[in-house]
Amino acid sequence: MVTFTVDKYGRPGMPTFNIKKIRKLLKSGMAQIIRHHPFTVKLLYAEKLDTQPVEICLDTGDKHIGVSVKSEKHEFVHSQYDPLPDEKERHDDRRRYRRTRRNRLRYRKPRFDNRRKKPEGWLPPTVEHKKDLHVSIVMQYLKVCPIVSITAEAGTFDTQLLEAIESGRPAPKGSGYQTGPRCRLNTLRDAVFYRDGYRCLLCGSTKGPFAVHHICYWKGDHSDRMANLATLCTAKCHISSNHQKNGPLWGWKPKVGSMAGAAFMNTVRWKIVEDLKEKTGLPVHVTYGSMTKTMRKLYCISKTHANDAFVMGSFHPCHRQRETVYKKRRRNNRILEKFYDAKYMDVRDGKAKKAQELSCGRTKRCEPRHSEKDLRPFRGHKVSRGRRVVRKERYDIRPGTVLLYQGKRYRARGVHNKGTRVVLDNGKSVAAGKVKALSFPGAWERIS
Repeated sequence: MVTFTVDKYGRPGMPTFNIKKIRKLLKSGMAQIIRHHPFTVKLLYAEKLDTQPVEICLDTGDKHIGVSVKSEKHEFVHSQYDPLPDEKERHDDRRRYRRTRRNRLRYRKPRFDNRRKKPEGWLPPTVEHKKDLHVSIVMQYLKVCPIVSITAEAGTFDTQLLEAIESGRPAPKGSGYQTGPRCRLNTLRDAVFYRDGYRCLLCGSTKGPFAVHHICYWKGDHSDRMANLATLCTAKCHISSNHQKNGPLWGWKPKVGSMAGAAFMNTVRWKIVEDLKEKTGLPVHVTYGSMTKTMRKLYCISKTHANDAFVMGSFHPCHRQRETVYKKRRRNNRILEKFYDAKYMDVRDGKAKKAQELSCGRTKRCEPRHSEKDLRPFRGHKVSRGRRVVRKERYDIRPGTVLLYQGKRYRARGVHNKGTRVVLDNGKSVAAGKVKALSFPGAWERIS
């Protein structure tokens, strides 16, 4: 285990592997822990700093970020960071809640002349957040380690070529980049129908009318790229029941995967480099995926994001660290109320089911209440009542807090009974007064 050190004035020193010495300094009061990620201690006595050149290498990416901090003799950090996969949905929730909140306020002045132009270099909020995430990872190591240079990968991707390879089409050449699937077609709807031959992809019917269906709706992907759209007939296939879980449309996957990661890197690769130069003041070297692949094969190293970061830069020490993987964790949610549906015993199979599953099935006012969709007659005796749970207070102990209970460390799952009891990671519920909080959850959670 590596320990980062700073002197009494906060200046970074060389990381150390001498855990025994660090333990003695902490026990004697000559050092104190100032952060847990990365694990850093502050020396409380005068110590002359004797530092060596250290570099940090960054394998940039949309879903995975590889980091390697190393000197000429040792590698101190060999990690992979995974951002939140549903970052866009979080921003959508925030925007929706704000709009709803503003609509509830009466006598609000109407909007007038309050539009503003997007400044030069503007990025969408989700893209901006991921760009800042790369910079913040570098900054957290810069505060505790004498880093003298930064190396980042700035890869470029040909999305049209990637789509052609994935779908089995010939690679585009010359004017082929200008004649895409929407060439000579007025609308996206027409392009989807023309590509599918004006035929329903579920039942094969050629009789309209047709509808454009989002294939990955079941996992929240409503993007309007051609690969995510399909032609369905409105008579039999594009209906509400087929969209439900276990329905024929649930779980569909497009033939060509999303190119969001490639588009992200094409958008922000140079902005990451510019931000690193501006905020760190250190020399930032740029490398490319082809160079990384060559170096990885030269050192006979397997393909991982942390390994890609290791083969960058000037230092390639023999003493390496074991790879650690961190996942970005959400530290707050906007759920203030939860609803637990009533449960009934299904007389057909004797299993307890939610009231929603045994409902009348009526989704339109023009439909009769008692039809073949009505499942209410199959409700047996009520197993549990429906209830609402409203959160009125925020407690100190939250999911992920490291607790000390009876001399052993546990991680909290949450609290209940108005914060008087804590649920440990082994499922046991204990009184909140019998546990001691050792550390509170941060932005990153180590998963391996």
